[in-house]
Amino acid sequence: MSSGFNTDARVGEKVFHVQTEDRGPTPPIIDTVVYQNGMVVHRRSAEYAEFAASSAFNPAALRQRVEQQHRAVIDDLRSGTLDVEIAAMAEQAVRAGGIQVQLLNTSSWLSAGTVSLDLEIVRRADRAPQAGAQVIEGALEDARHSGTSNGEGRVRIEFPLPPLGKNDIALVIYAKADAGKDEIRFTMRNKSKASPANSSTNSPPSSSG
Repeated sequence: MSSGFNTDARVGEKVFHVQTEDRGPTPPIIDTVVYQNGMVVHRRSAEYAEFAASSAFNPAALRQRVEQQHRAVIDDLRSGTLDVEIAAMAEQAVRAGGIQVQLLNTSSWLSAGTVSLDLEIVRRADRAPQAGAQVIEGALEDARHSGTSNGEGRVRIEFPLPPLGKNDIALVIYAKADAGKDEIRFTMRNKSKASPANSSTNSPPSSSG
């Protein structure tokens, strides 16, 4: 690599990192990559084998070509020329990454016979909040409790603690959005199965991924 440029370009509220490098001499390519939140949202490559074989070729002229391509991509970012492509690439990356549901109040979700689940749903690709995710508690066969994540990716689901009886109950929480789906599950157990009391303990939640 004989030359390269790195620029953080702000476009409105968004910040893009633009990196342009000479990959030559093998292969003789000038490569520009645009990142947003660590994701590649645009790539531009220009082959210069013919230029490299010409009498006009020299390190200064090559560096000028690298800089010209770098500046051209930044200009296209700022003019909006790449908006549609960038939106499509970002959406593709988010969909590929899926979502993750997390229980925030792991030590206080059960109190006075009431289950209160403070949940957060984020996109795996960039850890950004996932708004509008449908979240369902599926522990009970005859009843389900649900909610929808807000702009911060959070939702609270509350319901009475079900009778444990003699058996353990698996508490399953499903989250589903356009970007994917995820679930966590944990078990509510009687401390003493010989006792008629409805005392319980729980194991830490686990994610199915």
